[in-house]
Amino acid sequence: MIQLSKQLVLGSQSPRRRQLLADLGLSFEVQPIHADEDFSSDIPALEVAEYLARKKAAAYPDSLEGKLLVTSDTTVVLGDLVLNKPADAAEAQQMLNQLSGEEHQVVSGVCLRTEEETQSFSVTTHVRFRALTSEEIEYYIAQYKPFDKAGAYGIQEWIGQIGIEQVSGSYTNVVGLPTTELWQALQAYR
Repeated sequence: MIQLSKQLVLGSQSPRRRQLLADLGLSFEVQPIHADEDFSSDIPALEVAEYLARKKAAAYPDSLEGKLLVTSDTTVVLGDLVLNKPADAAEAQQMLNQLSGEEHQVVSGVCLRTEEETQSFSVTTHVRFRALTSEEIEYYIAQYKPFDKAGAYGIQEWIGQIGIEQVSGSYTNVVGLPTTELWQALQAYR
């Protein structure tokens, strides 16, 4: 395991973020943070993910003495529209219909917070879906229930394997954590 100068805490219950962080060879503890994901419509769509990551970090309930907290949020942006997690199958179907045949942006905001400081950044990846059939969309929603995923899809799941034509930028960013950029940020804590 790669050790940092502070105890790393992942403030997320996402199994995908846990796996990506573990794949970096880091020792960390998981402490999910419960913060609402509301944001003002005045915030530009491409800045929402970083805003929410900072909001989650600010909601951490315990002392950060000797700790480094990492929080993250991922949004799907289509034009000026932020597609968050769908509430139900109907909303998931609507989102996937909107993304079908279009290019969109996936933005992950990451916040690193210690007792002394808070820093954040965001990473944007461009993703293009081919035109999806209604049968494919319905099958995916029924089988994978993507209600915990921004934009109603997971790139690592069936829909990503059969429907994504092009990814420009970080793949892990689309999964939920931009590992290359996070690794660089963590070097200050080695």
